[in-house]
Amino acid sequence: MGVDRPVPGDRAGTAARPVREARMRRTGTAAGAEVVRYAPQWLRLREGPDAAARARELIGPLRDRLPAGPLTVHDVGCGTGSMGRWLAPLLDGPQHWTLHDRDPYLLHFASADPPRTAADGSPVTVGTRRGDVGRLTPDALRGASLVTASALLDVLTAGEVTTLAAACAGAGCAALLTLSVAGRVELAPAHPLDAEIAAAFDDHQRRGGLLGPDAVAVAADAFAAHGATVRVRPSPWRLGPGEAALTDRWLRGWVGAAVEQRPALREPAGPYLAERLAACRAGELSVTVHHDDLLALGRPAGGDT
Repeated sequence: MGVDRPVPGDRAGTAARPVREARMRRTGTAAGAEVVRYAPQWLRLREGPDAAARARELIGPLRDRLPAGPLTVHDVGCGTGSMGRWLAPLLDGPQHWTLHDRDPYLLHFASADPPRTAADGSPVTVGTRRGDVGRLTPDALRGASLVTASALLDVLTAGEVTTLAAACAGAGCAALLTLSVAGRVELAPAHPLDAEIAAAFDDHQRRGGLLGPDAVAVAADAFAAHGATVRVRPSPWRLGPGEAALTDRWLRGWVGAAVEQRPALREPAGPYLAERLAACRAGELSVTVHHDDLLALGRPAGGDT
């Protein structure tokens, strides 16, 4: 995921949630604790840059492998449904999307704004299913043509990625898993503190056994172990003056996670963040947040190729 932690004192709830809270959202909280949710406002804010970043060169190989006839797509960790709105219009033929998420609040938003038509004008229908990606089975994906996810792999554990790969292999379906953080960030103009903030953030992403920037490599190995052909392509966010609102939220979350991971950064991080936010407001800051997209083309269920 890009950056998913709240800004201290951010009462509007429009920043993305922290990796720590992402785990709580998927696996539950202690008795009596508040259920943590991703803010739909944040997911909407990043939807345009996400769509621009995804690696379209993977669509051709995916289309070549998809079966003829109606497509059955499972979108896991769907959030507000942005993956379906992006991908469904790029694929031909009738499609039925099942949107999976642990959070019924997000499923409500996803079902309220579904994709309507395929690339060739065929209808697209949508259903929802509440559930945990870490418990997916081949039976849950029976009949699936494709499994998709966006900004998900890096908030999974190695065991959860292994479970996902095994479920896709057992169902004999392809997987398109986009926008996993790659552990590289570039800001222009550069600042002496950039590298230390970035390293602390990457360490924060790996808390609790989560994969963070190691996710794509682990997922590629997991799918390949099941005989899938795996392709990985870059999908960077390129944020300039036109994405100032997203950059503002990203900066606050990025620095906040770094400070949480390394409290010694707190004193220098304050002026650093203020300087970066001022440059953002002035249209003088550009940010590239590197992600990777992964396409896994497995053997069809019961087939040899």
